[in-house]
Amino acid sequence: MFIRAGWLVDGAGGPIRDNVMLSVQQGRIIRPEADLLYDAPRWDLSGCTLLPGLVDAHVHLAMSGALNADIRQWQLTAGYAEIVQTIERHIRDLLTHGVVAVRDGGDRHGHAHRYALDHDPVPFVIRTAGRAWHRAGRYGRLIGRPPAEGQSLADAVLKETAAIDHVKLVNAGLNSLTEFGKETPPQFEMEAVRGAVSSAAARDWPVMVHANGQKPVRIAVEAGCRSIEHGFFMGKDNLRRMADRGTFWIPTTGTMTAYAAALPAGSPEAEGARRNAEAQLEQMAWARELGVRVALGTDAGSMGVFHGAGVMEEMRLLTAAGYSISEAVRCASLNGAALLDLEDSGVLETGRAATFIAVDGPPSDLPDSLGAVRAVVINGRSMSDIERTTPSLRP
Repeated sequence: MFIRAGWLVDGAGGPIRDNVMLSVQQGRIIRPEADLLYDAPRWDLSGCTLLPGLVDAHVHLAMSGALNADIRQWQLTAGYAEIVQTIERHIRDLLTHGVVAVRDGGDRHGHAHRYALDHDPVPFVIRTAGRAWHRAGRYGRLIGRPPAEGQSLADAVLKETAAIDHVKLVNAGLNSLTEFGKETPPQFEMEAVRGAVSSAAARDWPVMVHANGQKPVRIAVEAGCRSIEHGFFMGKDNLRRMADRGTFWIPTTGTMTAYAAALPAGSPEAEGARRNAEAQLEQMAWARELGVRVALGTDAGSMGVFHGAGVMEEMRLLTAAGYSISEAVRCASLNGAALLDLEDSGVLETGRAATFIAVDGPPSDLPDSLGAVRAVVINGRSMSDIERTTPSLRP
């Protein structure tokens, strides 16, 4: 198959190309060869921009961005059979915005993990933590559980029975919306986090850590975690540490812009959320300057953060922090794919899987054009074909 595109953003951060011909054979991108592809079908996307399938590196599939408190409470108590339709709706919402893979940060009952096991393999990639670990009496109950009484965090991780893809640790609290820059003490000190990272490594699991503030983030980075989730108010020194160690950062800045929009206008809480977002934008600019590996993650499932649409907001915030469109796409594709160990995805180049999306208009229309994705192709198969053979993904 030959695909003619008006523009191509490769996902590696390279220059945007125009008037491109992409050739695909057996689900892979290949160089055009006239004798091989002379009779191949043509797909005219000359008015569109091609970019790699996107990755949302921080979601909660079992939760939605609903503002209604009753709905949010129901999601925390619903059984697996009740929540499956919610998860499948979220996956469809993600696909319609060009997202082909996600990393789930946990839910109280491990429903997203069970869904991933029940529906494997599906073309849509789900990496799950199951249930996160937090200290008893501290923040984290809505996404996980504490170690048993008298049990160390390292032992709890080592004895995890679920066939998860990564470990999620909670090492700080939530951002204050009324006391700007307030930091909560770490839930686990260095020895405990190092032990947990060692136990996870013994089972070939990377570790993602919910951490805000200077000390909780420093502990997580120096203990060897794979990624920092959120990282509000962590400071430039921690960003330098992350750049030096190759630690991924998932800023989830859109959580604060969503709160600022959802809370009563002019309230102290709305103003606090706005200021938190501005402070995070400054850190994102530092991260770009220092070469930190930033992966796009939305924290979809948080209040006001919707699956799929949240990716558009995070890309807007990346560009507001000084990232070019090509760099923002790299955060949402190649960096996310590397974080999820998707070695064949994330960039459009010869030899890679033909996993890409097409959006109407030029790259300058991004990220708004993600709201009306023209085509989603996974391993050379269009979503219309995939939906016919995958009932759970049908509209």
